[in-house]
Amino acid sequence: MASTRAVPNSAFRRLRGHRSPGEFAAAVRRAAREIGEQVACDARYVGRVEAGEIRCPNYAYERVFLHMFPGLTLTDLGFSDRESVRGRASRTSAGAHPVPCPVSPAPAPVPEQRRTPPTPPAPAPAGGDTGHGGEESDVRRRAFMTSGTASVAAVSLSLGIGVGLGAVPATAAVPGPRRVGAAEVDALEETVRRIRLLDDRHGADGLYRRAAQPLRTAYALLDAGTRSRRATAGRLHASAGELAISVGWLAHDSGRFDDARSHYAEALATARIADDPGVEAHAFSNMSFLARDAGRYREAVRAAQAGLRAARDLGSPRLLSLLALREAGGWAGLGDRTACERSLGQAHALFGRGTSDTDPEWMSFFGEPERESLEARCRAALGDWPAAARHAYRATVLLDPHFARNLALYRAELATDLAQAGFPDEAASAGHQVLDLMGEVQSTRIQGMLAGMARTLLPRRRAAEVSGFLDRHASTAATAHRTGPSRV
Repeated sequence: MASTRAVPNSAFRRLRGHRSPGEFAAAVRRAAREIGEQVACDARYVGRVEAGEIRCPNYAYERVFLHMFPGLTLTDLGFSDRESVRGRASRTSAGAHPVPCPVSPAPAPVPEQRRTPPTPPAPAPAGGDTGHGGEESDVRRRAFMTSGTASVAAVSLSLGIGVGLGAVPATAAVPGPRRVGAAEVDALEETVRRIRLLDDRHGADGLYRRAAQPLRTAYALLDAGTRSRRATAGRLHASAGELAISVGWLAHDSGRFDDARSHYAEALATARIADDPGVEAHAFSNMSFLARDAGRYREAVRAAQAGLRAARDLGSPRLLSLLALREAGGWAGLGDRTACERSLGQAHALFGRGTSDTDPEWMSFFGEPERESLEARCRAALGDWPAAARHAYRATVLLDPHFARNLALYRAELATDLAQAGFPDEAASAGHQVLDLMGEVQSTRIQGMLAGMARTLLPRRRAAEVSGFLDRHASTAATAHRTGPSRV
């Protein structure tokens, strides 16, 4: 594969000004929230743009950058023309197969172009929001024009991003494995970001099975090994571990606890092989969360404590705060109020230290709304339902409404807490708000919470507000049962 030497993006560096890469990344994330986008921008991403490694941003980043710098074009920002980066203008040149720019759904669809055998046709995902029929075809064509498992694996990952984790070509079908380079690792990292974005918007049920192929591809890349410097090998192991955690979370949120446990264990093993305490801490955080949801509270405490040990030298108070909250959840499940309050106090103190450039990229979800939600769950486990309702309510108020999945979750928690606290009308009203979101969000976990809340309200069915909610919930559940889970 011909390579193009990276040219530093001096225009983008000038726009950053005196801000550090971490400060600029935070500004990018804030700008994204202003327009309803979510990008997992961090200091490393900014550095890669400035180094010229990212020749054009994906569509989500493009919208954010143009919002931040109104009146400027991508060219003004130092990026290359999207078509030239994808190689469309030079696809007839022998041997020229530039790495495609990671793809996010475009605002408007592009007509499907013809495919070249032996690429099998890919079914469009339900919902149809791909907008990249032609680009998908180009990516697939380049995959089969280039021999080597590693190169096809990168395209498989990129294609999963572009079509919302739809069908991807199997890497094992292509002979002649080659060692892995930065392009494949870049595609893997972007796949992890894309899964997280889709989960934030839609929930896990429609994503879990589709994420299995990118995960297999990631471990095929690990088996192939790297041809580049040691830093690339570290990124490869970290990204494979993070992808295993993301797929594990999709299993967790869709009620597949055994699958989730297996994926988290796989991520932990990958982290330990690579001696990566960041991924290890993340895996333990999710293992603690899963154990708590499964009723294994002592295990939840131990996993959180192991995560705290792994994270102690990473320089991220927010990560330590999250792990302390995980430990608090385990203590609450055990009914140990004293230990729970101690962990909550540690979590509050650590959270109050603020964000840091060393905060892991995956922690973008952990702001004040999530902190309030996690404390609400501790209060609920201890039976303090009014306090739980107060914290759950604050979580719903503080959350950016564009994060539909978490908004549905927080409102389901609020509805449950209100029902248990003896406020049936208010619980029913919150339940209606959750149902308003369930056409957009598919999460077995949230559906289960809502079903439990409905059972709690049954004795108060004669109240008009409660009766209306129960009828609507029963109708929605019956429809979902007939049609099966929606696909994102």
